[in-house]
Amino acid sequence: MRIGFGYDIHRLGADRPLLLAGVEIPGAKGAIAHSDGAILIHAVVDALLGAAGLNDIGTYYPPEDPLWSGVSSRQLLRETVERIFSHGNFRVLNLDSSVVLEAPRIRSCRNQIRENLAFDLGIGVEEVSVKGKTKEGLGVVGRGEAVEAYAVVLIKRVSDDQD
Repeated sequence: MRIGFGYDIHRLGADRPLLLAGVEIPGAKGAIAHSDGAILIHAVVDALLGAAGLNDIGTYYPPEDPLWSGVSSRQLLRETVERIFSHGNFRVLNLDSSVVLEAPRIRSCRNQIRENLAFDLGIGVEEVSVKGKTKEGLGVVGRGEAVEAYAVVLIKRVSDDQD
């Protein structure tokens, strides 16, 4: 088994919705980003790649490459799950994550976020944790200028003779 950790931060203020795992967060400013700005998925992708020993998200989806402009981060997540499986026969066991956003609260959207992540990771929703946190008014996140996400994943190498 291997553990991976991922982190991402994006400035807020884009003229588009804030997406967390494909779920639009009502009342939130959009993330300024090259892709769709789904920050939580970016942290999860980094955690998966790190656990598998495959560098980081920028290695496979560089922001300067126009191919990835506006791409769905859920697509990147599914491709990453395939990549770690083809690289080392790894499958995901669980995800623990936190989104740090001063406002609005993500509580009302949390179940849909968990369901989308579980589907894209190929695991049960009970294996996915998504927590909402604030910075208590401190720093760029606390002032509502940015959003952060943290993710920890556990992956396991599946032997060829197992299902």
